Amino acid sequence: MAKLKITLVKSPIGSIPKHRKTVEALGLRKLNKTVEMPDNPAVRGMIDQVRHMVKVEEV
Repeated sequence: MAKLKITLVKSPIGSIPKHRKTVEALGLRKLNKTVEMPDNPAVRGMIDQVRHMVKVEEV
């Protein structure tokens, strides 16, 4: 199964609470932190909600 490399590039401070919780649920706690997640519809939906705050690469 493919993996996605997700990096937080914009601070969630000042964003709506739902987006802050989504970023935290992705495992992103600090700016420029990167996590690897499986490429599935659930993760894709979370990324789509906060696409203005994250950078996504396929691994």
